[in-house]
Amino acid sequence: MLELVVNGRAHRVDVEADMPLLWVLRDHLNLHGTKYGCGISLCGACTVHVDGAAVRSCSLPVSRAVGKNIVTIEGLAPRGLHRVQEAWIEHQVPQCGYCQTGMIMSAAALLAKKPQPTDADIDETMSNLCRCGTYARVRQAIHSAAGAPDRPASAGKA
Repeated sequence: MLELVVNGRAHRVDVEADMPLLWVLRDHLNLHGTKYGCGISLCGACTVHVDGAAVRSCSLPVSRAVGKNIVTIEGLAPRGLHRVQEAWIEHQVPQCGYCQTGMIMSAAALLAKKPQPTDADIDETMSNLCRCGTYARVRQAIHSAAGAPDRPASAGKA
């Protein structure tokens, strides 16, 4: 039996120690906001916070999360929307939306670490993959959430 703290609540789960945290969250705690994408930590759809750091939960054994504070998209802003979620809506970031929970979690961790990130900070940190290619809107939304002035849209945007 493993004990986890997820979104501020203690949970006991009877799972193998090497089970990926992603499957514990989805299949045992019924937190379905965290998505399965690639299973090898490349795409970022499974990103959650572990002690404030953005972590790919598809490859993190649950045993390595014991004793740490885990936050999923469901717990990012327990009473409303997080400022990153508000900026995502304002800038209409998602298209298909599948990668967006991981993107939002990565962006929120970035802003917690660097409240006023540069474009280079964003490009370095936001390694999540988006098959729809909404990266320019992601950058705009992060700057907006940081309180930075909006960046001009790309010249090719209709």
